Amino acid sequence: MTGGTASTQQLAVTANNLANAQTPGFREVISAYRTDPIKGLGADSRAFVAETTPGNNFTTGQIKTTGNTYDMAIKGDGFFVVRKPDGTEAYTRSGQFFVNDQGVLQAGRDVPVMGSGGTITLPPNAIVQVAEDGQIFTQLPGTQFLNQAGKLKLVSPNPSDLVRDEDGLFNLPGGQAAIDGKVKVVQGALELGNVNPAESMVQIIAQTRLNDLNIRSIQAADTNARSAVSLLSLSKS
Repeated sequence: MTGGTASTQQLAVTANNLANAQTPGFREVISAYRTDPIKGLGADSRAFVAETTPGNNFTTGQIKTTGNTYDMAIKGDGFFVVRKPDGTEAYTRSGQFFVNDQGVLQAGRDVPVMGSGGTITLPPNAIVQVAEDGQIFTQLPGTQFLNQAGKLKLVSPNPSDLVRDEDGLFNLPGGQAAIDGKVKVVQGALELGNVNPAESMVQIIAQTRLNDLNIRSIQAADTNARSAVSLLSLSKS
């Protein structure tokens, strides 16, 4: 029963990875099995099987050129910094940004993109250029002057220290990542998810077969139990 439950949960993780293969900045979730021995008065002769997600795959994904002004991708290691609605800082590889009605650069509703000096506000109808180091320049129509509107806050924390939140963003428990001037950005492009679709499909097939075997084991155990009860009833009569 525990094996069937764990295989079902692992199948759900793999299916979610596959569904997000084209999601900008998505990091593949790594799943594995573990066992929890049943504690008792005697020897630990049995163990529950449990499915766990011990980490995330932080290898870089494919960078796809979009030509959209507010699409940005990180070349190599590093993360964009955003501010969640509760005020905490979070990190993401997704550079699918947009500008709201107030001109604030955002990664999602009520999730502004953070610059080195706070949120980044862009003037309306301005031509926006983003340098490789994250500096953002704007040019008003009819002018030849570039004005610096801010600089993206780019960080490079140790991936093993990051924890994935339910919203898909990552946080750094107990602190905030320091700005890393070595992180590079490319404008007009997005990094896709780092999931290998072919590998995920193979995993789904294997996990489906394993799940089927676990279900058959449960059915066989149920059949044996019914047969045992029937024999005991006959012996008593």
